Amino acid sequence: MKSNSQLIKLFLVVAFSCTSLLVSLTSVVAKPTLDFSIRHRSNAKTTLAQAKTFNQPAIPPGPPPGGRPRGGAKRGGFPPTKHDLTALVPFTQESNSVINVWGQTTLEHPSWFFYVPYTKDSRYGVEFVLQDQDSNEIYQKAIALPDKPGVIRVSLPTTAPGLALDKQYRWFFTISSDREKNSPPTFVEGVIQRVQLSPAVVKELQTTELLKRYAIYAQNGIWYEALTILAQLRQKNPKDAALQTEWKNLLGSIHLDDIAAEPIFLEQP
Repeated sequence: MKSNSQLIKLFLVVAFSCTSLLVSLTSVVAKPTLDFSIRHRSNAKTTLAQAKTFNQPAIPPGPPPGGRPRGGAKRGGFPPTKHDLTALVPFTQESNSVINVWGQTTLEHPSWFFYVPYTKDSRYGVEFVLQDQDSNEIYQKAIALPDKPGVIRVSLPTTAPGLALDKQYRWFFTISSDREKNSPPTFVEGVIQRVQLSPAVVKELQTTELLKRYAIYAQNGIWYEALTILAQLRQKNPKDAALQTEWKNLLGSIHLDDIAAEPIFLEQP
């Protein structure tokens, strides 16, 4: 018959073995969750790193688009503001000082983004106009100003004529200090062109997450979709430092660093 000391030793060995087994099983169960979290954050950072630079395509052949990315100097009726009215669109300045404001989209009904320094309390008249290549007006809408200065979105509704492939359209965003338009307005204007991506890129866009789609559009020079997706991601994740940095990088790539910290109001029509 075994002594009490032998029984105690046997009990301790069995207890220690069971504890070790539980610890081992706990580590195995917990490890996949930890690995997934790390992998998810790593993939997000890698995706953003791939889209650090927006690949602005060359201006298409033909007459240069011209345009105006900022409202600039104003006369009468407009008080001083922190920033001018600004279109969030790529622009280049040629050696002859001509500025060309233009960007590409793949959508029939895209969205435009503008920084507006005025609020609805100003009672200014605001208008968005879209013209075809022959200067025919195909869409016009009165725009409501937000509660405070910030970036607003203007979308071309599905009830309006869609953009045709490989055609250039000119847009105007105008703010008038009086609704009778007797005083000079402040305005921005530019050109948008709808293009078609390769079947391989389209397939990749259809089978990937929103963050990766942003990177693909940016790499392929599709400004309007890249900007729209990143704005949506920022609205859903307002405290995400990586998205804030990428928004700053994207606007910085088109020389609009000063607008990067301004609020975004996607609920605008």
